[in-house]
Amino acid sequence: MNKLILLASVTLLSGCMFGTSNEIKKAEKLLSHFQCNNIESAHMAHSSINSFHEQKLASSKQKVVSYIDSYKEGEKLFTIPLAEVIDQQYIIYKSACQNLGGIHPDFND
Repeated sequence: MNKLILLASVTLLSGCMFGTSNEIKKAEKLLSHFQCNNIESAHMAHSSINSFHEQKLASSKQKVVSYIDSYKEGEKLFTIPLAEVIDQQYIIYKSACQNLGGIHPDFND
């Protein structure tokens, strides 16, 4: 009986580890889409609105990196899937990129 409980526990823990691993892999793939091309900050007028969008661009990507690192350490920060959180941050990132005149790759995954 104890062996059965031990086997069930090991199976359950293995399933959790693989589920988290797949979630992290998907999150890292989504992170690769956080690219904003064709922004020439040297030629850009420095205004408070441009500074705001530059800050949003950097902070949304940094948040995603931080969330992925936390998940790798075993911390589950949200009740919704990590991919959904990253999708929300990507919307912010994409908007900031567009407002700065940048071009972002398509996000169709």
